[in-house]
Amino acid sequence: MILVIGGTGRVGRRLVRKLREGGHPVRPASRTGEVRFDWEQPGTWDDALQGVTKVFVMAPNRIPDPALIQRAVALGVEHIVLLSSRGIEVVGDERMMAAERAVETSGAAWTILRPDSFNQNFDEGFFRQAVAAGELVMPFGDVKQAFVDADDIAAVAAATLTSPGHAGHRYEVTGPRALDYAEALGIIAGHVGHPVRYRGTDEDYFAAQEALGKTRAQTEPAVAAFRAIRAAGDHAPTDTVEQVTGRKPRTFEDYAADADWTTS
Repeated sequence: MILVIGGTGRVGRRLVRKLREGGHPVRPASRTGEVRFDWEQPGTWDDALQGVTKVFVMAPNRIPDPALIQRAVALGVEHIVLLSSRGIEVVGDERMMAAERAVETSGAAWTILRPDSFNQNFDEGFFRQAVAAGELVMPFGDVKQAFVDADDIAAVAAATLTSPGHAGHRYEVTGPRALDYAEALGIIAGHVGHPVRYRGTDEDYFAAQEALGKTRAQTEPAVAAFRAIRAAGDHAPTDTVEQVTGRKPRTFEDYAADADWTTS
């Protein structure tokens, strides 16, 4: 039995579908899913973990409680696949670094997935409203990111959970080429029916946040993280998707053509 914690999320629900299509027993768990699981309520953990030998987990929006990983191993979990993120050291993401440490020291076999920025941030995530409004303000400058499709991340996760040879690996999961945000939005604009302007400087972001009622001091920590990302330079694509799944990753153009932009 494979437990998918976050089974209703962007990657989790796609992973659940792939595992079921492959005939693998899977238990989706979340606060609102088929099986209830809540990081904040340890009383929900055991029911979700009973009879499970493999777990896919995404850390919560805070430092994760390592007691969950310890409890999973105590109940018989043999392999943990963690959805982390690329470049967490660059921005000092202690939440994800703590999650990786918890998995690596658990005593179970582990695999860590470090994807680049999701394609689906534009149509399912926090950029959707900006696309609809015709302007995205994020201080990434012209740094290029190897945007990756959530379906490809799920495919890599499914392979690591159901085939041998992936224990102890940390995989950087990316799309086939790197794009800056202006290039990505230009591709999207061809499908939403209106231009989508990109404003990518620190001052653009400070101004946008001030318009939302945040002071410059409140915004500075986020801007500092973006500066670190820019200083690290362009993100290089990897061949992880093809090497792990046997198929090439989805292009950003194909993603944009297939996404639902009806309310954008």
